[in-house]
Amino acid sequence: MRTHVSVVVEPHQNAARQLLVPTGLPTPHQMPLHFDVSGGSFALTGESTTGQMAALVTPDAGQAIEIRYVYSEVGPGYPDTIFIPHRNRFTLAAEALVFDAINITEAQPDGHAAIQALVNAAAEKFRYAHPKVRFNDGCDEVPYLACGTTEGSCVDINTYLIASLRAAGFEAAYVTGYFFPEEKNGCCSDMHCWVVTRHDGVVLEWDIAHHLKMETRDICCGLNPKPGDRVAVAHSMGLSFPELGIKCEKLIGEPAWVNQEGYLEAAEVTIRREIVGMQDAFA
Repeated sequence: MRTHVSVVVEPHQNAARQLLVPTGLPTPHQMPLHFDVSGGSFALTGESTTGQMAALVTPDAGQAIEIRYVYSEVGPGYPDTIFIPHRNRFTLAAEALVFDAINITEAQPDGHAAIQALVNAAAEKFRYAHPKVRFNDGCDEVPYLACGTTEGSCVDINTYLIASLRAAGFEAAYVTGYFFPEEKNGCCSDMHCWVVTRHDGVVLEWDIAHHLKMETRDICCGLNPKPGDRVAVAHSMGLSFPELGIKCEKLIGEPAWVNQEGYLEAAEVTIRREIVGMQDAFA
């Protein structure tokens, strides 16, 4: 079986704009096998802090762009590079958050219990939402959330969790991709993200946001507590593409337009997934 993902991007009103597109990421569950673009031409461009490659698409005039991925149903695992910390305002914990993460960790009997405790602590800080102002907007570090609950999306929750885990000395990675809810029959509207930890050789995946959407704070490891399927496209936060003048962009997930000031702008996208037999994988 193969998973086909199609991302259709509507034309930008400025015909000169180019589109930055992640090209896919291997996981234990999938391996990117194929990537192509119609409605434009593309060249690969490098991200300087993580070594990732992305596609820079130049659209054909007035045409929608379609990005197509093909994934296998099993993969080699997450690459080691996703666990390498890169210090920037999206990953660096404020002093109070470091203090809290270390206290939580030291109260646990071992590292695995400490990771679970840090996940639970992060979950208690948030209620799932998409606020216009994020909890770390305008901050040079990831701030400590002292009391009450804060509105946050998967991006916000996982920003806090990654900072907490790394502050306590654990290997943790931030992964972006697409999640296709079971009830939407292979469609989704935007990107999703999750966290991966690695401790004593054990790799675990965490999706706090989906637990909160299901109205539970009893967080367990593993993907898809909310039924559905997902694919990974990129990793890490605070990304820079020197060729494009982009410095310390929060993330890449779904395709985004590159503006003249070196920032990414959201694109209007339609995202679909299809699972096909091997004989039809590249049809």
